Amino acid sequence: MAETMYKDLVDIRQIQVDKTLPKQERIASFVRQIRNPYLFRCGDFVIRVSFANSGVSMEDRLNGILRT
Repeated sequence: MAETMYKDLVDIRQIQVDKTLPKQERIASFVRQIRNPYLFRCGDFVIRVSFANSGVSMEDRLNGILRT
C-alpha cells in the first residue's frame, strides 16, 4: 500500500464515540470519524473488511473461531 494512502487512513484507536448517544447516533458518529469502515488502520496494521456471500453470519463465523 502506498505510504501516502496509509497515512490517510484513520487509526481506529483514535475514534471516540459518546456512549450516552442513542444507537443510531453512535453509529453515525463512528462512520463520520472512521470515514471508511471497510478500510482503516489499527496502529501499524491496515484493516480491510470484506464479506463473502456464503450465507453464514459474522456471528456464526466468530463463534466457530472461538470454539477452536
